[in-house]
Amino acid sequence: MDRLERRVTMVASGLAACACVLVAACDERSNASAPAGEGDRSNAVLAPSSAASVTRPATPVRKPAGPRKLCQSTPIAKTPKTPPSIAAPGAPALPTNIAFGVGRTTWVNVWAAWCEPCKKEMPMLLAWQDKLRQSGAAIDLVFVSIDDDDRQLRHFLEQQPASGVRATYFLAEESPRKDFLTAIGAKASPELPIHAIFAPSGQLGCFIQGAVEESDYPAIAALVGTKR
Repeated sequence: MDRLERRVTMVASGLAACACVLVAACDERSNASAPAGEGDRSNAVLAPSSAASVTRPATPVRKPAGPRKLCQSTPIAKTPKTPPSIAAPGAPALPTNIAFGVGRTTWVNVWAAWCEPCKKEMPMLLAWQDKLRQSGAAIDLVFVSIDDDDRQLRHFLEQQPASGVRATYFLAEESPRKDFLTAIGAKASPELPIHAIFAPSGQLGCFIQGAVEESDYPAIAALVGTKR
């Protein structure tokens, strides 16, 4: 039994030694064939993504906006009938008739006391009238209100300074209002403000739907024919 046990022990030791040799050889062969750093998580993270190589579409180049078109297509218009006027206490009354076709440019501004853009542009319009006249243009600025509530309109006129709009023509009734707006080429229920600039001959030269801007002055000056 002792001899047999010794032989079994020797055989087992030999097998264990062979196994160690084989394992070591496999590890060396594996290390030799694998690329440097393969299996390293940090290398996998730092490796460039295939998505990065995808060509992104070029950002479209926006073309600069063209110059603002001030006068819209001039509608067919006729000389409107002058509406009645309304004024704040102490303000001079307006002429009975609006002068169309008498050798002067007539700028009609349709507005309302409830229209914020209308009220905001009024000081600029009055300043433009003075500036255009000083430049040699024969021009009259005419305000025409289409307010439904004359109390709101009167309150606005009374609150204006001496240099502001303290008198205006007033289209209180629906039928005359519709006739006047149709005559200047506007809709019966328009969006305010509206500008209708009549040439000295009495013909409508420019129709503007909406508020004017400070940058529009050169176009207006060219339209009315300033002399200097």
